[in-house]
Amino acid sequence: MNHQKNIESFLHEQQKCLSNILINTNEINLVINHLIQARNRKNFIFTIGNGGSASTASHFVSDLLKTCITKNANRFHAISLVDNIPVILAWSNDVSYDSIFLEQLKNMLKKNDVVIGFSGSGNSVNVLNALKYAKKNNALCIGFTGQSGGKMKSLCDICIKIPSNEMLSVESQHLVLCHCIANAIRHNGIPLFKYE
Repeated sequence: MNHQKNIESFLHEQQKCLSNILINTNEINLVINHLIQARNRKNFIFTIGNGGSASTASHFVSDLLKTCITKNANRFHAISLVDNIPVILAWSNDVSYDSIFLEQLKNMLKKNDVVIGFSGSGNSVNVLNALKYAKKNNALCIGFTGQSGGKMKSLCDICIKIPSNEMLSVESQHLVLCHCIANAIRHNGIPLFKYE
């Protein structure tokens, strides 16, 4: 069986999304500057998401904590709220899956911390609940979403929307943007580690 048509269709969708993002990189630049400011102030950065978006949330924290280390600069204080399965299951079982990120933020969130939500639809209830709490408690809210941005866009100080209705394309682009951001931060100073 030849999958050429599906391969080309997916890759063309990626090209289209990247072309649209390249037209306006101001929001990406803002995210980079806010993350560097949070690092310099020693504020925490929390990431949240479900499914593939949870994977991206975890991956991004990995890059912030290692790849983005530069000489003579503070290290990032970043936590992925998707990684502690027992805590997630406890809140899900005892309260609601809709509260799994909100309840974790209640333990740690401080003024001027940053909460980054990943949601392809922009309508994941547990992500929205966490962003509402973060906004109410004077944290900076950043969203990565797709399509029209869903309900997430009104809760975020910065909301980067991928112009696609294809979830795999949206999730792929979120990871590309996270790597773009990490690369920019890494080269804003002198990288401490080389890629091995």
